[in-house]
Amino acid sequence: MMTLPFWAHTIRVRWFRAAAISVAGCALVHAQSSLEALARGYREKPTAINRAALLKFAAGHPSDPSGSLALLAAGAVSVENHRDAEALTTLRLLARRLPTLADYAAFAVASAEAGNGDFEAATKSASSVWSFQPKSPLATKAILLAAKAYSDSNSPKQALALLQQHYNALPQPQADLAMAKAFEAAADPVRAVVYYQRVYYGYPTSSESAQAETAAVKLRPAMGANYPPSMPQSMLARALKLLDNKQASKARAELENLIPLLSGPEKELARVRVGVADYVAKDYAGAFRYLKALDLATPEADAERLYYVLAAARRLKNIDEVNSTLAALARKYPQSRWRLEAVVTSANYYVLENQPSQYEPLFRACYEAFPNDPQAAGCHWKATWFAYLLRRSDAADLLRQHLRSFPQSEHGAASLYYLGRLAETSKDNAAARSYYDEIGRIFPNYYYTTLARERLKTVGRTEASPKTAEFLKALTLRSSNRVLSFDPSAASKYRLERARLLSSAALDDWAETELRFGAQNEDQPAVFAMELAELATRNDAPDKGLRWIKRYVPGYLMLPIDAAPVRFWQLAFPLPFRADLENNARERSLDPYVLAALIRQESEFNPKALSRAKAYGLTQIMPPTGRELSRRLKVTPYTTNSLFLPAINLKLGAYYFRSLLDSLEGKVEATLASYNAGRSRAVAWMSWGEFREPSEYVETIPFSETRDYVQSVLRNADVYRRIYGERKPVIDIGASVEQPPAKKAAPKRRTTTPKKG
Repeated sequence: MMTLPFWAHTIRVRWFRAAAISVAGCALVHAQSSLEALARGYREKPTAINRAALLKFAAGHPSDPSGSLALLAAGAVSVENHRDAEALTTLRLLARRLPTLADYAAFAVASAEAGNGDFEAATKSASSVWSFQPKSPLATKAILLAAKAYSDSNSPKQALALLQQHYNALPQPQADLAMAKAFEAAADPVRAVVYYQRVYYGYPTSSESAQAETAAVKLRPAMGANYPPSMPQSMLARALKLLDNKQASKARAELENLIPLLSGPEKELARVRVGVADYVAKDYAGAFRYLKALDLATPEADAERLYYVLAAARRLKNIDEVNSTLAALARKYPQSRWRLEAVVTSANYYVLENQPSQYEPLFRACYEAFPNDPQAAGCHWKATWFAYLLRRSDAADLLRQHLRSFPQSEHGAASLYYLGRLAETSKDNAAARSYYDEIGRIFPNYYYTTLARERLKTVGRTEASPKTAEFLKALTLRSSNRVLSFDPSAASKYRLERARLLSSAALDDWAETELRFGAQNEDQPAVFAMELAELATRNDAPDKGLRWIKRYVPGYLMLPIDAAPVRFWQLAFPLPFRADLENNARERSLDPYVLAALIRQESEFNPKALSRAKAYGLTQIMPPTGRELSRRLKVTPYTTNSLFLPAINLKLGAYYFRSLLDSLEGKVEATLASYNAGRSRAVAWMSWGEFREPSEYVETIPFSETRDYVQSVLRNADVYRRIYGERKPVIDIGASVEQPPAKKAAPKRRTTTPKKG
C-alpha cells in the first residue's frame, strides 16, 4: 500500500470538506427552491393536498430554517383564509424555531387566536410583536389587533390604555376608530361619538368614515340630549376635503346644508365653495352665474370668488370677462394668491392660443409681483423663453438672471444649454464648453444633458472660459445628495435577510412590508428600493419595481451612472420582452432604445396597463387604433384584450410609431409629441416659431405634460443606451409605411405613468 505524504493528506481532507460544504450548499438551495414552489402553490390554491405537501416538507427539514419557514407559510395561508384553528395547529409547531422572524410568527398566532375567540391569548401573543427588537413593521397592526381583542373580551379599559400609550405611533383614521370602539365597549358613548366624529369629519373619503357614521347613528337614539353636537367647523372641514377629492356633488350638498349654521368668514368661504363645486363638476355656466352674483364682504373669499369667475369665463371663452376680472383682482387684491393664480391661468390660456404679446406681460407680472412664490420661476422661464425664441438681444441676460434668481428652478439645465448655444453663435466656444460641462456635472441624466454632450463634440477641446466659470461658481444650482451608499449596513443587512427569508416562503407581502419599513426607517433607502424592485421583478412586475425606485430614491436621475450599481439602473430602466422589442424595432427600422424609452413612459413595462382613457398595454394603444392596425398587419385572431399580449402590442405599437414618424418626415420630437397629444396639435406647434434645432420645438410645446413626455422619452433612450450598450440608432426616414389611423386629439390621461421620472 502506497503511503501518501502529509501534504497530500491535507489536500484530501480539504477537498472532502469543500465537497461536503458544496453539497450542503446545493442541498440548501434546492430546499429553498422546493419550499418556495410548495408555499406558492399552497398560497395560490389553498387545498388540503397542497397544505399536506408543505407540512411534509416541514417534517422533512426539522433542523434547517426552510422547515420552519414552511410551517410559517402554511400557518399564514390558513390565517388568510380564516381557518384559524388549523393555523394554530400549524404555527404552534414553530415554537422558538425561527427567532429571526419571531415577530411575524407571533403576529400570525395572535391573528389566529383572535379569530378563534381566544382574546386573552391573542393579546399576549400580540404584545411580543410590538416589544420585538429591532422594531417590527407589524408593531402598529399588533397594537390595533390587541386593542380589538381587549374590547371583544370585555376588557375595554385595557384596550384604551394600550391605544393611549401608543396613540401617536398609530396610523389614522384606524387609531381613532379603535378608540371610538373601545369607548363604546367601555359604556362611554359620549367619548365614543367624539372619536367617531373625528373619523367621519376628518377622513371623509376613507372606508373608516362610513363605519364611523353607521356606529354613531346607532348610538344617537339612546343618548338623547347627551349626544355630542357636530361642530360646524368640523362639518365645513369635511365638505372642503370632499371638494378637494373631486366629490363635487356631495361637497355641494353638504355646503348648502351647512351655510345656515355658519357666520362670518367661514360662511362666506362656504358660499364661494358652492360655486367652486359647480366648477369642479364642469358646470362652468352655472358656476359663472352663481359666483358672479355673490356679494361678499371678506377679502379672501371675494378674491377666491373672482378667481373662479375668471376661470369659468375662460372655459366659456368669454375673454372680455376674463380681462375685466383680472383687472379687478389687480385693483382690489394685488397681493392675493388668487390674483397670482388668475395671472398664471390667463397667461397659460394665451400660451395655448399662441398669443405671445398677451402672455409675456402676464408672466412678467407674475414674477415681478410675486418673486418669492414657487410659481415665479416658471413664469420667469416662460418670459425668458419667449425672448430667446424671438432672438432678442436681452435673451442671454434673462437666462443668466433665471439662474441667479431661481437657482433651484427645474429649468436650470435648459438655461445653461441655451446660454451655451448663444455662446456658440458668438463664436465663444470656451464659454459654451463651460456651460455644457456644468450641465453634465449638475444634471447627469437630463434631456439637455444628452444635447450638451453632443454639442461638446462640436465645440471641441477648447479650454473652459474663466469668466463663465466664475459666473457658474457663484450660482447655487439645484442639486441633490448624489452620494448614496449601496453597501448595506448591519441594520440593513438584518432587514434584508428577514425579507429574503419571507420571500423564500412565498410570503412576498410580508417581505415587501419589511423592506418598505426599512426604506422608511433605516438610513439607506436606495438599498431597500433595489431589493423591493428585485422582489417585484422576480414576480414579473418590473413596473412596480420601477415605482419603488421612484418612491424611495426620488433624486435617482441626479446620480451619475457610475455612482450606482449597474443592477440599480437596470431595475430603474427595465427591459423585459427585449427580444420581441428589438425584433419589432429592427423590422420597422426604429431605434430599439427609443421604443423602450417610449414604453417606459407610457406603461412602465406593465403589459396589463389600462389608462383612464382606455389605452391598452405596453405602448398604450386605443382599441379603435388597435383594430385598424391588426387588420393592416393581418393579426388574427384579434380582440381588444389582445393588446395586453406583449408580442401583439409591440408589433402594433412599433408599426404605429413608424407610421407617425414617416408622416412627420422623420422628426422624432414631433412624433413623440404626436404620440402623446395627437398629430394635429404636434403639426400645429411646428408652425409656432422658426426653430433652429429640435429642442426649441420641444421647449415650445405648450402642454407641460407633453413637453415633459417628449423630454423624458429622449432622456430615457439615452440612459437605456448607456446601460445596455452603445448602439447606432437605426431610424430610417426613407422606410415608409401606410399612414396610421388618426389618434385622439386630447392628451391621454394615464393611471400608470407619472409625468416625470
